[in-house]
Amino acid sequence: MSMIAQFKPHLPFLRRYARALTGAQQSGDAYILASLEALKEDPNQIKTASSARVTLYKFFHAIWSTTGAHLESSPKSGVSAPDSRLRKLAPIERQAFLLTTLEGFTRAEACEVLDRNIAELEALLDAAHHEIERQLATSVLIIEDEPIIAADLAHIVQDLGHKFAGGATTRRQAVEMARRVKPGLILCDVQLADNSSGIDAVQDILAETDVPVIFITAFPERLLTGDRPEPTYLITKPFQDDTVKAAISQALFFRTEAAVEET
Repeated sequence: MSMIAQFKPHLPFLRRYARALTGAQQSGDAYILASLEALKEDPNQIKTASSARVTLYKFFHAIWSTTGAHLESSPKSGVSAPDSRLRKLAPIERQAFLLTTLEGFTRAEACEVLDRNIAELEALLDAAHHEIERQLATSVLIIEDEPIIAADLAHIVQDLGHKFAGGATTRRQAVEMARRVKPGLILCDVQLADNSSGIDAVQDILAETDVPVIFITAFPERLLTGDRPEPTYLITKPFQDDTVKAAISQALFFRTEAAVEET
């Protein structure tokens, strides 16, 4: 298979990654072009990885880390809120965060791309998440009818530096509390205490305000029916604390600029 045929399916996603990494599509494309030209001149520069996608990102990372990563500048005015927040992360932390969130690489694949071991990657992700949470500290409403799970989620929220705004166990309580505390983030179960629906509660809340929502449920099939817009953030019970932390970071990081200004 030719180099072009091998890598072509992955180039649109690499452009997305490069744009997020550099803060501008033009500069991102320029680094991709430089990478491809260098690769064309000497294909043997590529070190074989577990997949063509990992190989492409790994080579791009090698080019970027020897050039662009050393040419960092202050965030420019007029950039979007997510871009501005990204630029506040150290380059290597930014790469680790984007590879595992925006690009969906596994931990093992991200280690290949960055040429780091798992402990080093986890340290980078931990630093990135803590910096993001420091920038985006907010109040969190938890809609959950199981007390132990609700307490666990509240602990996770507070451990990240956010404020636990309160908990609700029914649709009515959730809507009333959202009106009262105006949360910056909602963690929501699907099946609530009085057999009411967390889905309906969220729809009621979103009809009145724009707030990111993470569903945490033992019944993901109820949200993945294709009959309605499916949630961006969905965690299946039983969950790992790190999974919830990562989802919170993503939900707050990539929310719209307008939503940031309102909270």
